[in-house]
Amino acid sequence: MMTSLFSVFEPSSSIMNLPLNWLSTFLGFLFVPYILWASPSRWSLLWSKINSALHNEFMTILNTKQKMNTIIFISLFSFILFNNSLGLLPYVFTSSSHLAMTLALSFPLWLTFMLYGWINHTNHMFAHLIPQGTPAILMPFMVLIETISNTIRPLTLAVRLAANMMAGHLLLTLLGQTGPSLGSFMIMLLLLAQILLLILESAVAMIQSYVFAVLSTLFSSEIN
Repeated sequence: MMTSLFSVFEPSSSIMNLPLNWLSTFLGFLFVPYILWASPSRWSLLWSKINSALHNEFMTILNTKQKMNTIIFISLFSFILFNNSLGLLPYVFTSSSHLAMTLALSFPLWLTFMLYGWINHTNHMFAHLIPQGTPAILMPFMVLIETISNTIRPLTLAVRLAANMMAGHLLLTLLGQTGPSLGSFMIMLLLLAQILLLILESAVAMIQSYVFAVLSTLFSSEIN
């Protein structure tokens, strides 16, 4: 029995204080037939086309022709989409709806970009704090605003992904709890609404993984 509405997102299933819900992050490997790793299939060809399209887009954002630069962002997109999609299954813990998961993805990326930029492109990083054409009297304020903007980037990335995944699940939970008190006709309408919301959540799962990867790529492109 849930102690609160948000308890559905708590990793409470455990054995000897070992939280088992986080194992859902690796649960998807059980659904992938081993033959897909050895021989091409329709799903693998479709996934290859998606990766190729993402690769071309990320190369355009990064303004580079080196193919290795996009691997981390394509892998990030695949990992987040993988976990978001698993969270749509019944009784599967959605790890991407927790800040512990999303911050663990966004903060190391942001910190790595910042360290690389300040060490290797120091003048460019200083110049980026003041937009071109800023009046001299506004320069201190622009430096402060840009510094705060750069500092909160990992938090905004993490909160955006977690909040979007949590909001849809909460709405589905709220609607589902009203079912026992409804009549037959209203239950049919409720089922239709739940199906439409599940389709919307599937789209959100794909869009949010794409947004997270693209924003990470944009942050990386600014340090070069």
